[in-house]
Amino acid sequence: MPITYKINVLAELKEKGYPTTVLRKEKILGESAIQRLRHRQSVSYTVLARVCKLLNCQPGDILEYVDDE
Repeated sequence: MPITYKINVLAELKEKGYPTTVLRKEKILGESAIQRLRHRQSVSYTVLARVCKLLNCQPGDILEYVDDE
């Protein structure tokens, strides 16, 4: 996949005070979104926007394009 994660999103969220237990309990992110982030798979724009808000960053701080060639 040419779009990859530059950071470990769940580790960064945990550092900001949002461990996975809080994300689930407060229904900030669903279980499927957490699993997709854990396995470095793509997520929806809605999830990406929510992560950006929590981390106070831009999508480009999280994702990067890597040419497959």
